[in-house]
Amino acid sequence: MKRLDYPFKKEDIRDLKVGDMVLITGKLFTGRDAVHKRIHDGVKPPVSLENQIIYHCGPVVLEGGKNKYEVKAAGPTTSIREEPYQWEVMRDYGIVGVIGKGGMGPKTLQGCKDYGCVYFHAIGGAAQVLAEKIKSVDNVYWRELGSPEAIWELSVEEFPVVVTMDSHGNSLHADVEKNSSDALKGLL
Repeated sequence: MKRLDYPFKKEDIRDLKVGDMVLITGKLFTGRDAVHKRIHDGVKPPVSLENQIIYHCGPVVLEGGKNKYEVKAAGPTTSIREEPYQWEVMRDYGIVGVIGKGGMGPKTLQGCKDYGCVYFHAIGGAAQVLAEKIKSVDNVYWRELGSPEAIWELSVEEFPVVVTMDSHGNSLHADVEKNSSDALKGLL
């Protein structure tokens, strides 16, 4: 098990390899479809994403008093929807990692290699367990997009993920797809 602590450093990201299990402690920013599209369309994000990690997640957040939030569920959303935009966000805003589920495609894999990023897989179906790793909500941006689509600034402790695409061009998702295709051809 490896640890990745905030502030995140490019050299620590480049040391990660496909298959590494990682516990992240520090800051994460959520970002789903609307955020990626808005950034792609040229709207500058309201927060610096340099050396940050974007979590493909639409958390379920209960609001208490003024600026008091409690995250009840924070499972990953399917990442492939961000494939048209993710490599550009890596390039243009200097992110070092993406967390999601289901993997991403060749554009994102090339972006990981070109810009020193990794794709982390978080376990789907464990939204409440992952929410327990969120220690605070530090801010929320672009709230007008709706709660699931807003950018939530989260502080996490020992948030569990697995590296499935690394900065060296390796992809567990591509390997599984190839092996499955080969096995299917053998059966046919």
